[in-house]
Amino acid sequence: MKSFKKKTVLFFMLACGVLNAQSFEVSAIKKQVTFLASDALKGRGTSSLEEIKAAEYIAKSFEKTGLQPFNNSFLKTFKYKKNRVPHDTSTANINEQQAFNVVGFLDNKALFTIIIGAHYDHLGLGHDHNSLDANPEGKIHNGADDNASGTVGVIELAKYFTKNKVTEPFNFLFICFSGEELGLLGSKKWCENPDINLSNVNYMINMDMIGRLNDSTKKLVIYGVGTSPVFVPIIDSLATNFNIKKDSSGIGPSDQTSFYLKDIPVLHFFTGQHSDYHKPSDDAEKLNYQGEVEVLKYIVKVIEKTYPYSKLAFTKTRNPDMGKSSFKVTMGVMPDYTYEGDGMRIDGVTDNRPAAKAGVVAGDVVKKLGGMEVKNVEEYMKALSKFKKGDVTKIKVLRKGTTIELELTF
Repeated sequence: MKSFKKKTVLFFMLACGVLNAQSFEVSAIKKQVTFLASDALKGRGTSSLEEIKAAEYIAKSFEKTGLQPFNNSFLKTFKYKKNRVPHDTSTANINEQQAFNVVGFLDNKALFTIIIGAHYDHLGLGHDHNSLDANPEGKIHNGADDNASGTVGVIELAKYFTKNKVTEPFNFLFICFSGEELGLLGSKKWCENPDINLSNVNYMINMDMIGRLNDSTKKLVIYGVGTSPVFVPIIDSLATNFNIKKDSSGIGPSDQTSFYLKDIPVLHFFTGQHSDYHKPSDDAEKLNYQGEVEVLKYIVKVIEKTYPYSKLAFTKTRNPDMGKSSFKVTMGVMPDYTYEGDGMRIDGVTDNRPAAKAGVVAGDVVKKLGGMEVKNVEEYMKALSKFKKGDVTKIKVLRKGTTIELELTF
C-alpha cells in the first residue's frame, strides 16, 4: 500500500509539473534578456561594474522568487588573478581581482540536491582577446544568447520550482557563474569552495546559449548524456518536437566541465552555434523566445523523469581533444584555467592518449614541453603547435613538489 501511495504521489507531481511548465512566458523571458543584454550593462565583462549590476539583478530575482541565500547573501565572492595586459606574463602584470557567483537554494529537506546553472558574464568591451570580431576593442558585446539566455533560464526555472506547489524529492541549487569566458573561473572556484557538500549533489544542469533555436531544424544539443547511465534512456523516452543531438562527453567549453571533474553527472543544453557568436552582434532582438520557452519546458520534463531515482550513478566519458581543430596533435588533457601558479596545471587526462600513456596524471603541472618552457596555458599551446604525429619528446611536470621528466609520443 505504501509503494502504491508513493507512485500515486509521484504521478501527481509529474502531472502538475507538465501543467505548470506552461507558465513560462515569452514576454517575461524577453524582458529579462533585453535588460541583461542592453548597452547599459556594456557586455557584462567579468568584474566590471556592469557585471556587478547584472549580479545584483539576478540576486533580486532569486530573492523575489523565494530562494534562500547562504550566509545572508546571494552573492558569493571569489578572487582570481588576471593579466592587466593580455599576453604579458610578467609578475608585475598580474592583478588580483574579485568577482561574484550568484547562488540561491530551494530547500525541500531532501538528502540530495540538483544544481541548475549558467554563466552570466560575457566579453564586455572586447578587451580580453576572446572576441571573434575583426576589431573588437571598445565595442559592446551584449551576449544575448551567450549567455543572457541561459541566465534567464536559471531565473525562470527557479521561479518554476519554487512556485509550482509541489515538494520535489530533491533540493535545488541555482547558480549563475561569473568568469566563464575567462576559463570557467566561477564554476571552478565554486566547486573548490562549495556551499553544500559535493557528495550530496545529485547532478548538474547547465544552460549555455539556449536562445537561438532554429525553427526549421529544431536542433537541441545535449552534452553529458554519458555521465550517468540513466540520461540516455530518459531522453529517449520523452516525446518531443526537437531534433535531439546527444553527446556523451562530460567535458566541454562551459561550466558543466567543472562539475564533471568532481565526478558529478552533468547535462549541458545548447541550441547551436551561429554567426553572431562572440561578436558585438549577439543582440536581444535575434533570439527565438518561444524557442527558449520550449527548451525550458523540455528541461523540466527531463528533471522530473529523474524523480523515481535516488542519487544518479556517475560514469566517466570520453573527452574531446583539446585543440583538435587547430593543432596537428593533442596530448589529451584538460587544463585548469584557474591555476594561478607557474606552469599549466592539468585538471583531467583522457585515457589512451599521449599524456596518459606517458604517465601524466590529473594534478600535474606542466613546466616544460620539449625544449620549451611552459609558464601558462598560452605557452603550452605554442609549444604544442610545434609537434606532429609520431614525434617523441620529453615533458617535465611538477607532481606534489617533485619534478618528473616523462617521455611522450604524439
